[in-house]
Amino acid sequence: MAKSMISVSVPGNFSKTTARLNKLKQLRVLDILNRYGDRGVAALMTATPVDSGETAASWYYEVNSQNGKYILAFKNRHIVDGAPIAILLQYGHGTGTGGYVVGRDYINPAIKPIFDQILADVRREVSSL
Repeated sequence: MAKSMISVSVPGNFSKTTARLNKLKQLRVLDILNRYGDRGVAALMTATPVDSGETAASWYYEVNSQNGKYILAFKNRHIVDGAPIAILLQYGHGTGTGGYVVGRDYINPAIKPIFDQILADVRREVSSL
């Protein structure tokens, strides 16, 4: 049995596709994430339960890009005896006397509107290309 070959010919070129891909490479995602990093820190500072105020004042953010992935990470520097105080406030913790302090979900409600706005801005940026 003879093998048959199929051939396809398409007129034109990929100039529009190439132009769009080049625009996608120029996305300002890092700019958007840095802008919202400051807003997220402000929201977390405001929402953090206050005793001394040290945990609230210890929020910061980092923005990274690697292998086409963008990361906006909110972090807190307030550590006591190796324990991250912001996390203990969020999820609760045992005490040295056998008691338990119930956590309070303050991080998620504070940061959700920031993430929603980031998503909207990135979508708008991509769709405008």
